[in-house]
Amino acid sequence: MMIDPLSVFILLLGAATPILFAALGELVVERAGVLNLGVEGMMITGALAGFAAAHASGSPALGFIAAAVAGAALSMTFAALTQFLLSNQVATGLALTLFGLGLTAMFGKPYEGMKAPAMMPGPLGLNWMIWLGIALVPVVWWFLSRTRPGLILRAVGENHDAAHGLGYPVRRVRILAIGFGGALAGMGGAYISIATVLQWTEGMTAGAGWIALAIVVFAQWNPWGVLAGAWLFGGVTVLQLRLQAAGVAVPVQLLSMAPYLATIIVLVLISARQKFGRSGGGAAPASLGRPFHALK
Repeated sequence: MMIDPLSVFILLLGAATPILFAALGELVVERAGVLNLGVEGMMITGALAGFAAAHASGSPALGFIAAAVAGAALSMTFAALTQFLLSNQVATGLALTLFGLGLTAMFGKPYEGMKAPAMMPGPLGLNWMIWLGIALVPVVWWFLSRTRPGLILRAVGENHDAAHGLGYPVRRVRILAIGFGGALAGMGGAYISIATVLQWTEGMTAGAGWIALAIVVFAQWNPWGVLAGAWLFGGVTVLQLRLQAAGVAVPVQLLSMAPYLATIIVLVLISARQKFGRSGGGAAPASLGRPFHALK
């Protein structure tokens, strides 16, 4: 069986794009010192909202806009609970995922069996969302590393008390970061329903949000590492699909779990390296997951 490297690379880019969007959004959230485990819930909400809007309007572009709005809106629930009511971020994020899965299961029934409108190809035959995802990597890097708002966001993530003492609006910075992360997660989910599967199916994100969370750690909170991690996941996904199509005598369950197994192995290796003092930089933001209590 001949394998065309170009076609495999194109498939890799498509498989990596939803993870790339969600992971970049979560990276910004975590660099602000917030741990949002609700990525899966925001992705599935974006998948449904985006598909519904694209099907109703006939425009995939409007679908992605609706997905971004839906993801950001759901993330504001998380922001209100964790930034104002100071609820536990881990528990709230898990609840957000369960809420998103349940909400879409209920409201998605009428859309089952429908088809999404076709997306117009962009340069080199790739759709525009793939190019947008790639373009976001240097943009996020530049924002975090070379702009004053980005440096303030990082300062908030490293030491929110010191940032507050310097007069920076810690809560506002974190809310904006959470909204941005929710919007990108929603767009990542919409990519699955609009550009990959081309229809709505309950639970169609299938753990992509958890993979995105793992990739942020794998990348050591660096946008370029997120791109590498997303491409790694995309490559493993394409490989298992190719092996299934070739009829390789390997249990289909083992092939299906390959992307998730690869992610777990990478995280174990990173943890082992950090344990023995060979982290090579890229430590987690010091205030990650810690609630902020404003003095006034």
